[in-house]
Amino acid sequence: MRLSEHDYDEIDASLAAHDAFLRARYPGERAGRQPVHTVYVPADRLDDFRDWGDIALRAMDDHEFPWPDPTVRDKLVREPIEDLRVDFEDGYGVRDDDQEDAAVRKAVAILAGGPKPPFLGIRIKSLEAATRRRSLRTLDLFLDTYQDLFTITLPKVSGSGQVEAMVTLCEKLERSYGLSAGALTFEIQVELPSAVLAADGTATVARLITAAEGRCAGLHYGTYDYSAAAGVAAAYQSMEHPAADYAKAVMQAAAAQTGVRLSDGSTNILPVGGTGQVHAAWELHRRLVRRSLERGYYQGWDLHPAQLPTRYAATYEFFRDGRDAAVTRLRRYLDRQDSGIADEPATARALAGYLLRGLDCGALEDAGFPRSELTALI
Repeated sequence: MRLSEHDYDEIDASLAAHDAFLRARYPGERAGRQPVHTVYVPADRLDDFRDWGDIALRAMDDHEFPWPDPTVRDKLVREPIEDLRVDFEDGYGVRDDDQEDAAVRKAVAILAGGPKPPFLGIRIKSLEAATRRRSLRTLDLFLDTYQDLFTITLPKVSGSGQVEAMVTLCEKLERSYGLSAGALTFEIQVELPSAVLAADGTATVARLITAAEGRCAGLHYGTYDYSAAAGVAAAYQSMEHPAADYAKAVMQAAAAQTGVRLSDGSTNILPVGGTGQVHAAWELHRRLVRRSLERGYYQGWDLHPAQLPTRYAATYEFFRDGRDAAVTRLRRYLDRQDSGIADEPATARALAGYLLRGLDCGALEDAGFPRSELTALI
């Protein structure tokens, strides 16, 4: 052997900065439960969000839900909405300052008046020049009256400068309201092609994550804004258009191992009208949810109470369909048994993560391994 301890130390020193960068930029998957969906409710229509479960159950009964499952019904009674976003952006529209101020105060009063979903946040207006001051005012007023932790959704992000400004804003607000450093986190909505691919050919979305300095909790794909900006005709805008798949593939690569979670967008084909129309919308939504899950997007947007049954039915089916194979494959890997598949440690982590997600969302009662063992594998 010709290498000495000095040689080892020299290489360690030369790579120290890169090692530190990897630890900061790629900390691994974020710990804890990820909601299976985000429900956007306009701020001026927040009164009825606690009725979404009842409305969904009535839709199932009125239109003979094709995929009956008692656990879905139990979920709609117990926890119909996992992640609620009070929307002050597109769903709310542009109002004068007095109206939006009143809507902020009313929303806070509603949230304080009863049970809330396990995850909660607000979508402010974008930091583009036309809406920037109103966006900041809404966030400031919300924080002034609501002190529980929540997530901020930042829409229509077009470049890292807006994310840097958001980081500065969060720091100022934390100091002003006596919050701990890092308490405020935000999601970045990818709704513009410039948020995916920059003018110089680089992947903007990777720069956005870096600019967030650890505050970015998720990347959310905006189906219709993105498709329209990319020039896709309205009749063909969807979560499965090739333009959407490209954008989400870049998002997925940029977010891998960063702790930033991904969310697919929504379908605007709602299960309303006659039974035939409702069934067609349910079939589409169920297929799209399953498609997203198979591609590694474990969260999506829901826009209507009657979409909740298919959200949970498709999600539960996805994890139950693969549970036994995943358990067998992981057990054989851990026992060093020949399974006919040359699995590696990364695949074992993926199998453990799959089973943990099944537990977290309620699809699985028994994942074949103790939760602690699955968590340790990840």
